[in-house]
Amino acid sequence: MASKYGFTQSLKELRFLLCQTSEHSAATRSFLSKSYPTMKKHNPYTPILIREASGVEPKVYARYEFGKEKMVPLKGLDDKAIENKVTELVKASSI
Repeated sequence: MASKYGFTQSLKELRFLLCQTSEHSAATRSFLSKSYPTMKKHNPYTPILIREASGVEPKVYARYEFGKEKMVPLKGLDDKAIENKVTELVKASSI
């Protein structure tokens, strides 16, 4: 997992948006509880934000150089699929 979460230089921020209680955010909560420590350990200077709001659908945002952002919805995905989507975002250089 270490090599999957080696963020590119152009990634400036990774932001997760999820509901703290709903069933459709359960996989995202599970993914974050397992993967956040590894991501932060390998990228100590890149902000990884977790935003919780009641009733929202889970999403992940990646902000790159020059303020460009990309969003990927995570609703209906399992842990492995979420890991693949996040890996794609953090490996991308920008939009």
